[in-house]
Amino acid sequence: MPSILPPPRIDLYSDTKSKPSPGMRKAIANADVGDEQRDEDPTVRKLQEMTCELLGKEASLFLPSGTMGNAIAYRVWVEPGQEVILDKTCHVLHSEAGGPAALSGVMTRILDGTEGIFTGKQVEAAIRPLGRYNVPQSVMVSIEQTANAGGGAIWPLRSIEDVGAVANAHNLTLHMDGARLLNAVVATNISAEAYAAQCDSLWIDLSKGLGCPVGAVLAGSADFIHRARRFKHQFGGAMRQAGIIAAAGVYALENNVERMAEDHANARKLAEGIANTKGLSLEFGLPQTNMVYFNVAKDRMTAQELHEKLWADHGIRIGVSGAQRFRAVTHIDISAADVDEALRGLSAVMMN
Repeated sequence: MPSILPPPRIDLYSDTKSKPSPGMRKAIANADVGDEQRDEDPTVRKLQEMTCELLGKEASLFLPSGTMGNAIAYRVWVEPGQEVILDKTCHVLHSEAGGPAALSGVMTRILDGTEGIFTGKQVEAAIRPLGRYNVPQSVMVSIEQTANAGGGAIWPLRSIEDVGAVANAHNLTLHMDGARLLNAVVATNISAEAYAAQCDSLWIDLSKGLGCPVGAVLAGSADFIHRARRFKHQFGGAMRQAGIIAAAGVYALENNVERMAEDHANARKLAEGIANTKGLSLEFGLPQTNMVYFNVAKDRMTAQELHEKLWADHGIRIGVSGAQRFRAVTHIDISAADVDEALRGLSAVMMN
């Protein structure tokens, strides 16, 4: 694609494309700050306290990113050569630069779930037998809420409880990549604390549906967070006057959670329009949250060709995720009117 294209007017590439609102910018500008590395930043402490209350956990830790949250949790719970059980589609396998292997020497046991969601029976069958010295030791199960590559599918609470019960019975840790946990909370009206109850560790992302420019918060027991602090420093995550960015998280938890229902409604509206556009087809049906995966017919054009025409001619960007495949993500900066315009743009390109 030519590099001279202007920034898209409507950006459905990811919910990470959102920008801080005026209210959030004001909170950032007025943040009370201190030395985060020494646990002296009052705004960071407030954000961590809010997260503990939200998730029902004893302690939490502010981080630069969710990827670091996964990296730290894996490093705390898993020794080099030990094994984590997870789904074949999960973010940590495909989009975190091989972090578990590079940073912690972790091996992975991959399950064939449905839309990113697997069962307790699958976990049970995957656990390595005790007493064998020539096989990796299974020590942790890792889940992703919502399941990104599963179309934004929500892990049902009963499925988390099922997997958690099996993990607990075999003394395995359960970790949740909670990048879009709050999307699941808003969509189901089930509390974050209920979803988190089975998890020994989890994190929430601030820079996706919550609309912050940066950050995540990792949570668990006081002992887990005590151990996590060391690896945060070791991995380069310790900060100084981090209240400047933590203030955005405080603002978001106070103002931007319930409004994610608008993102879900806009995703459904977008999906319905795509389903009625000749040459386009939904991959997972109507979305449960804020992600719409769809495909363009092979006899029409490639996904990359459609992507380029849509951006160049209409100022609309949608992420390409395969030869014929797209992922569109709604977020705080996408309105219902933007969805209507995106659908008009898609229709116009498909008609040409």
